[in-house]
Amino acid sequence: MNVKLSPRPINFNMNLYLSEGYELLKKEFVNIALATFLCLIMSIIPFCGFLAMGNLYKYLRDVKNHRPSSPGDIFNFDNFSTYFILQLIMIAGLFVLFIPMFFIFPGIMLLQNEIAGIGAGIFGFLYMIFIFVALFYFVLKGFYIPALFSLKGITDIKTAWKMSKIMTKGNLLMIFIFSIIVLILSQIGAIACGIGVLVTMPYMYTTHYIAFEDALKQIEYDEITEIGIKEKY
Repeated sequence: MNVKLSPRPINFNMNLYLSEGYELLKKEFVNIALATFLCLIMSIIPFCGFLAMGNLYKYLRDVKNHRPSSPGDIFNFDNFSTYFILQLIMIAGLFVLFIPMFFIFPGIMLLQNEIAGIGAGIFGFLYMIFIFVALFYFVLKGFYIPALFSLKGITDIKTAWKMSKIMTKGNLLMIFIFSIIVLILSQIGAIACGIGVLVTMPYMYTTHYIAFEDALKQIEYDEITEIGIKEKY
């Protein structure tokens, strides 16, 4: 089947993702919890955090579709270079955002004029707000990049970013609320009991996987079927 992707704004169904994520976790709790634990272990290795997460989403796809799989599949380094480059770009972007701060704070320390010091302090505060907003924007607009990388094999970061921007159009608030809810639920185990994170953390990944799967289905189209429809009409 020649399936291609046609990016468009996604119909974001948060309730579906939360409920089906729970159902998926309930059916394969032991294996998914083990895979999540291995993902956390692999994330300790420098520059392997995103790779581990991508492999976990592939594993969840196999589990949901009843394909032969094993939690040990998390330790797969086939796409290391793609995720490595992505992390380098993110680090470079953060460095660029924080460059002005390297001059603002030393400047505040050197200024003897009280008014000038207050002005520099206000500017530094506003710039920190700008960084906070910018980071949230890029994280939310890039919400579907992990899915495009791990589940669709896209290796060009610029292409994945453009597609994710289109897919998240009009859904930033819903994605933000969804992310906050899932984050809170995933941290309950860590707050209540350290070992509980192995119960709640997998839920974060299963809900995200369901969200990714639903979004990718919405932008897929079968080129062969489309040709047949055109010929029919």
